[in-house]
Amino acid sequence: MNWRQVSLGLAAGLVVGASGTAWAQENPGVVDGIASVAGLAPFERPEGAPVLSDFQQTGEWRAKALRGISEPLPPSLKFIDSQGAWYTPFDQPGMLGPYDLRGWHGKAAP
Repeated sequence: MNWRQVSLGLAAGLVVGASGTAWAQENPGVVDGIASVAGLAPFERPEGAPVLSDFQQTGEWRAKALRGISEPLPPSLKFIDSQGAWYTPFDQPGMLGPYDLRGWHGKAAP
């Protein structure tokens, strides 16, 4: 790499940095945390955010969560009994093809 390439790289970095600073100055509400963006204050719940007060484990929910798992259920799945409404990848379709062991995308594996 020669000095011209280094100079052009540094100049491009300065332009990008300056444009980001200009954007922040034009949008002070976002910079001050007024906009609702996930991750700015993960320890605080946004004012007016919905609150889930009750979650019923219906038979339909349980059947979906245990799809592709045969009886008797292994002891490692006891967590299903206390699973709340929070997100878990366990009751969502995963990868396709030979990795679809629970049959979410087609026929369940033997």
